[in-house]
Amino acid sequence: MTVTSQRLDTDALAALVARDIPPGSYVNLGIGRPTKVANHLDPGAGIVLHTENGMLGMGPEAHGDEIDPDLVNAGKIPVTELPGAAYFHHADSFAMMRGGHLDHCVLGAYQVSARGDLANWHTGEPDAIPAVGGAMDLAIGAKQTFVMMTLLTRSGAPKLVPSCSYPLTGIGCVSRVYTDLAVFLIEDHAVVVRDVFGIAFPDLRALVGIPLVDGTDAQE
Repeated sequence: MTVTSQRLDTDALAALVARDIPPGSYVNLGIGRPTKVANHLDPGAGIVLHTENGMLGMGPEAHGDEIDPDLVNAGKIPVTELPGAAYFHHADSFAMMRGGHLDHCVLGAYQVSARGDLANWHTGEPDAIPAVGGAMDLAIGAKQTFVMMTLLTRSGAPKLVPSCSYPLTGIGCVSRVYTDLAVFLIEDHAVVVRDVFGIAFPDLRALVGIPLVDGTDAQE
């Protein structure tokens, strides 16, 4: 099995996710890798970013003189604000998340199952610290849930699995999985590979160990 250096790094993956978000969408970016998506959105696309801690109209990460210690995203990373940005109570933010007002959310994950189940708040280990935050509300409340993660754990085990062994965040909620080696579309009766990066499809299928449909030809 051959994996080349063409696998995507975090910024390249974030740029790919950003290109796939439709213009005019209302979007929440989860803590960790997903926050990088804010740096790659087209300013003219009219995409409005929502933060769990109470902001609508978030811009890219703040640097240097742009940094305001009171202006952070849910992951406590300094961010900028766009014209028309609004601030509100945490409870109002969760009402937006739970009320179906978000078009997309982009979350990290420990595992995603072949049927779109999501596990991203707890590994189940006795000494692990659970961190659910608003992930359950986002995964079920958003119209589409995208996951952004590495395909393999540090030990080399796939995170895209037949069924999740970790406690679930949401059932059947994930529609698309972006990883450093491939993009997977979770459809009703199949997991379709849309793109591959630095790995051949047969090697990817052997690596993941679940049935996959090769949809890469459709992208050529």
